[in-house]
Amino acid sequence: MPAAIAAPIRDARTHLVHERRPIVNAAEICTREVVACRRTDTVLDAAHLMRDRHVGDLIVVDDAGHAHAPVGMLTDRDIVLSLIAKDVDPAALFVGEIMSAPAAVVHEHDSLWTIAQRMRLTGVRRMPVVNADGALVGMVSVDDLLASVAALFDEIASISRRQIHFEEKARD
Repeated sequence: MPAAIAAPIRDARTHLVHERRPIVNAAEICTREVVACRRTDTVLDAAHLMRDRHVGDLIVVDDAGHAHAPVGMLTDRDIVLSLIAKDVDPAALFVGEIMSAPAAVVHEHDSLWTIAQRMRLTGVRRMPVVNADGALVGMVSVDDLLASVAALFDEIASISRRQIHFEEKARD
């Protein structure tokens, strides 16, 4: 009896074969309009920026003129834990003193798989996206990943629906 020719079955969580992953990258799913601040801004100014732009985090960019390279992240939680809980004046503190640094980033050509792994390993839900020069080009979130995967699942689900359509059409 001839041996069956088939690719080995692998656990997708640990051994996903690269060729079987969707070709989607950070550049395709990231938000291009991001809100950023500098480490030399006061926390009060950063909090006002968050409120005015309706965001819960800011990307802290290099103020040395390196094409806005991300150097850290400032979240509303950072502000609460560093200021409010300790009763510190936000006008007397700079972003660089309380930001999370260095910024965990993904590159614009990183796959969804790589982005998800990096988020899991660093424990964050949002990451700046940088180009080959390290310049900020966008922000990617867990929600962006979920939307992309949901679109893929919808496409896969449509295979069965279309198959039924073609079978019915062939009978007519």
